[in-house]
Amino acid sequence: MFRPTLFRGLSVDSADLSGYELDRSRRASLSAEQRRKLSLLRTSSIPSRLKPKYVVSTDRSGDIHVHVQGDLTQQDKRCVFLTVHDLGTNHSSMVDFVNSPAMSEIKERSCFIHIDVPGHEENSPDLPDSYQFPSLQTLGEDLVTVLDFLHIRYAVGIGEGAGANILARCGLAHPRRLLGLVLVNCTASTSSVADAFRSRFSRWRGADISQSEEDFLIYHKFGHQISSDSCEPNEKDRMLAEYRSRLRGNLNPHNIKLFVRAFINRKDLLLKGCRPDILLITGTLSPYSSVIEKLYKELDRDRVTILKVEKVGDVLAEAPAKVAQSLLLFCQGQGQLTSLPPPGVERRMSRAMSMEEYDKPNIRRLSLTPSVADSPPHTKL
Repeated sequence: MFRPTLFRGLSVDSADLSGYELDRSRRASLSAEQRRKLSLLRTSSIPSRLKPKYVVSTDRSGDIHVHVQGDLTQQDKRCVFLTVHDLGTNHSSMVDFVNSPAMSEIKERSCFIHIDVPGHEENSPDLPDSYQFPSLQTLGEDLVTVLDFLHIRYAVGIGEGAGANILARCGLAHPRRLLGLVLVNCTASTSSVADAFRSRFSRWRGADISQSEEDFLIYHKFGHQISSDSCEPNEKDRMLAEYRSRLRGNLNPHNIKLFVRAFINRKDLLLKGCRPDILLITGTLSPYSSVIEKLYKELDRDRVTILKVEKVGDVLAEAPAKVAQSLLLFCQGQGQLTSLPPPGVERRMSRAMSMEEYDKPNIRRLSLTPSVADSPPHTKL
């Protein structure tokens, strides 16, 4: 039987439903159905103005805050995306990209499931000392709980930086649930920038983000662009001011540190043999540009594609049109978003099919077909 008393000192009507106060050993004793009911209970307590937002209880990562953009009741007729953000930000960075004009047609025909890494929701309290922040591997493996909770059969993953690393691990652990992986500045090797990161991060000991750590997170985000002449000074100042405002605003610096440590201590990501198709994205001004190119050369060319944008560091913010075009072509290769014409191609639609029918995922074109039993269910067209 499900027991609301599993919350320490909180009633069902309590306004403060902090998921990290639930005893981890008692959470582990819950069945999958009990954890689902727990999440539903907490979701029902979120004010309607904040919905659709969910708090999903996972086995090892604790509570994950999930933000839904789009109508999930139409998922059979839409492309579903699962997104994970980078260091020093939260789901809002992915929402900004999706809301860009270049993504308007894709957004109209899709649903987006935006993940907040634990402790990165708006105005989050400090994660308690008793909470062990999960590794990137654990976070990746636990994301399938979110898909199960929302009854999503399969999705396309979009991740940036540390979030891309998490999604890649999800794709490796659950290849039948992710049709493809769109990985922005995804580093597979732990040695790429670890030494430089450790030398700066070791001085980050206070409760606030010091100038040196803030500078490094800016470098991690924007790369060589901050010292390049490719960006107009006013535009550069605007981007940096906006990013600093987020770091110093409603994100919790203590929790950011925990995510950064998990990123530093990650194990190598072995993508060779990954079954979902992969789209690697980077910019020539990104600090990870050469790392992404090296990764591309190591992978199966039949499974991986690369987009390298010239004179750009933060590709999602600076080159959303190019990313959207590549994203559309990649998704169409997975049998998704087939009603939209490829970039530069005029739309031609058979009169025998409605726009709604065109938007239904064309599962027969999927490259991920290990067996009939293991494949995603077919959609009748």
